[in-house]
Amino acid sequence: MPRIVGVDIPKEKKIAVSLSYIYGIGQSNARDILKKAGISVEVRAKDLTEDEISRVTAIIQKEYRTEGALRREVGINIKRLIDVQSYRGLRHKRGLPVRGQRTRTNARTRKGPKKTIGAQRRKDTAPAAAKPAAGGEAKKSGK
Repeated sequence: MPRIVGVDIPKEKKIAVSLSYIYGIGQSNARDILKKAGISVEVRAKDLTEDEISRVTAIIQKEYRTEGALRREVGINIKRLIDVQSYRGLRHKRGLPVRGQRTRTNARTRKGPKKTIGAQRRKDTAPAAAKPAAGGEAKKSGK
């Protein structure tokens, strides 16, 4: 597996797809990088020469924020939103969807497994309510 910017990319896939395994590089960025490096999009990652790998690595390091630096920046941005107590920050803090999705149903990815809430009866009051009063009912006198 070729190693680019500290990430082992799959060798059997085309290089444009393999580069997208790096955090922060998607399909369009991968095509731009290959165009700047002068490498065909159709080439498999295993067929790259050391020179081509070094050109791609140099372009990525010079022009793109990837992996650890990008993760750190995203974390800092989220922490800033929480600190200024913006609406988005509160949603992050509470673990709820941030971008306006509904939460009455769905949102299980953010909220976690469903917690079933049912009606609970107390053992003291339920049977007592069913029993008649201690004195019994007053007898009605007939005629």
